[in-house]
Amino acid sequence: MTFAVRRVRANEWERVRDLRLDAVRDPAAAIAFLHSFEEESAHDDEFWQQRATGAASGDAVSQFIAEADGEWIGTLSVLRHLAGSIDHHGRPVTSARGDVVGVFIRPEHRGRGIIETLFDAAAQWAASMGDAELTLEVHADNARAQAAYRRSGFSDTGARFIASIGPEIEMARPITDGDRVQA
Repeated sequence: MTFAVRRVRANEWERVRDLRLDAVRDPAAAIAFLHSFEEESAHDDEFWQQRATGAASGDAVSQFIAEADGEWIGTLSVLRHLAGSIDHHGRPVTSARGDVVGVFIRPEHRGRGIIETLFDAAAQWAASMGDAELTLEVHADNARAQAAYRRSGFSDTGARFIASIGPEIEMARPITDGDRVQA
């Protein structure tokens, strides 16, 4: 199967919405996403339009999708934290980084290298912004996701958090020279 990875476009807000709603319907959604289908489906069109516009351009957030034959088969987003800012856990950010959220690959497309390619695109974008690393949080019981993240260059930082979905661990992937060369 051939697929391409790219950043979303502002006019694709309906597809952004539909993929997110599919993601929060996934059987693992309860330990993978902070929001439920009911919460996400309650948002109006303006919310999704603003979300897509924000993820399509600028340097604060970026959403990437994997596409095969016109079908969106996977996604992730990167939220940037600048050095000197405070992250969502109240910790000072010492080096600029991208926090990866909203990782989803359609079940029938898992295990085909899509997640690795999405992470590579995210790392290249983060490198182009001057970030030092990508970080993410994953539920302590989500072994499948943790294994996929390790295959994509992430390692456990040792940080632990309690989120609304339960215990989570932080993982990080340093931005490498290879990411910078390709950026």
